Amino acid sequence: MIRLSTSWMYQQSLTTMLDQQGSLAATQNQVSSGQRINVASDDPAGATQAVSLNHILASTAQYSANIDGANARLSTESNTLSSFNSLLDQARSMALQGINGTLSTADRQNMATQLTQIRAQLVQLANTTDASGNALFAGTSTTSTPFVLNSDGSVSYTGNRDNQMTAIGSGLRIPNSDEGAGLFMNIPAGNGSFVAAATAGNTGSLLVGATSVTDSSAWKAATAAGPVNYQISFDAAGNWTATDANHGNAVVGTGSYQDGGSISFNGMTVALSGTPAAGDTMSVKSGQTQDVFGTLTNMINALNDGSQNNTQLGNTMSRQIESIDRAQDQVSSTQTDVGGRLNRLTQQKSTYSDLTLTYQTTLSGVQDTDMASAISKLMLQSTALQASQQTFAKVQGMSLFNYLK
Repeated sequence: MIRLSTSWMYQQSLTTMLDQQGSLAATQNQVSSGQRINVASDDPAGATQAVSLNHILASTAQYSANIDGANARLSTESNTLSSFNSLLDQARSMALQGINGTLSTADRQNMATQLTQIRAQLVQLANTTDASGNALFAGTSTTSTPFVLNSDGSVSYTGNRDNQMTAIGSGLRIPNSDEGAGLFMNIPAGNGSFVAAATAGNTGSLLVGATSVTDSSAWKAATAAGPVNYQISFDAAGNWTATDANHGNAVVGTGSYQDGGSISFNGMTVALSGTPAAGDTMSVKSGQTQDVFGTLTNMINALNDGSQNNTQLGNTMSRQIESIDRAQDQVSSTQTDVGGRLNRLTQQKSTYSDLTLTYQTTLSGVQDTDMASAISKLMLQSTALQASQQTFAKVQGMSLFNYLK
C-alpha cells in the first residue's frame, strides 16, 4: 500500500498550478501580441518558415525602394531631355534663319546672343542633379558638374563612360541614368555617315545641301579600309573631280554639275545649289563626331564673324543643322529607352506589390494568432486554473484534527 504524504500532495498541486499558469500566460501573450509564435520554441518549424518569409519580405521592400529611387532619377532625366530637345528646336530654327541671305549685321549679332544663352541653358540641363544632388549625366563619377563651359565656348566633359545601375531584383539591374559623353559629346557628325562641307575660302556661290548614302553596298566598300577623306574640286564649267586624300589623291569620281543638281560617287549623294567658281572645293569625310555644344559654338562664331558672306554663312548653318538633327536623334532615342526602362520599373514594382501581399498572407497564416480559438482556449485554461486553486485550497484544509473538532 502506497502512502501519500502531505508534502507530496502539496508539491503535485503546486506543480500542476504552475504548469497551468505557464500555459495561461503563453495563451494570454498570443492574444495580446496577436502572434502565435513569439519565441522559436512555440513552433520551431513555423518559426523557421517565418524567418524565411520575413527575409523575403525585407528583400522585396528593399528592391521596391530601389525601384522608387530609379524611377525618380529616370523621370527627372526624361523631363530634362524633353527640355533639352526643345532648346535644340529653337537653335535649329535660328540656323534656318541664318541661311537667309537678307540678315543684317545686327540680326546676326542678336541671333548669336540668343544662341549663347541657349548654349548656357543646355550646359545647365546637362548638369541636372537628382534629389540627392547626384549628377544625372556624369556616369558613376561623383562630380556634380560633369559639363564645364570653357572661356573659348567649348565644353569639357569630366564624368566617365559608365552608367549608374540599380538592383531591382536578384541578378537584375537596370541603368538609372545615361552617361553624358555618349549622349551629348560623341555624336556622329553630318548625316550620321559622312560630312560634306564647302571650303571656307571658296569664291563662288556653291551651297552644300542634303547629303545621304544612296547605295549602302558601294558605301560599305568605300569605307571598308576606314573613314574616307575626299576632296572635290570644280572647274569654271562645273565639272568636278573627287580625289582620295587617304590614298595619294587618287581619283575616285568625276562628273558635271549644274546649279540645283547633285553629285554622286561611291554610294553617296550630295545635293548642291549655286554656282562654284573655278578652283572652288568641298570635302567629304566620314567617322567624325561633334558634341552638341560645339554645334552651337560653331553657329555663334559664324554669326559673329563679319567676314563671312551669305554663302559661307549658309554653308556653316547647313552643316550645323545636320549636327542638331543628329543630336536630336540621339536625345529622342535615349528618351525612348528611358521610357522603356520606366515601364519595366512599373511592371517590376507591380509584381513586388503582388508578391508582398502573397508573402504577408502566408506569414500571417504561419505566425498570427487565431483569435477565436485562442480566446476560447484562454477561457478554458483560466477556468481549469481556478478549479485547481480551489481544489488545492480544500485539500490543504483537510486534517484529522479539524474533523475531531
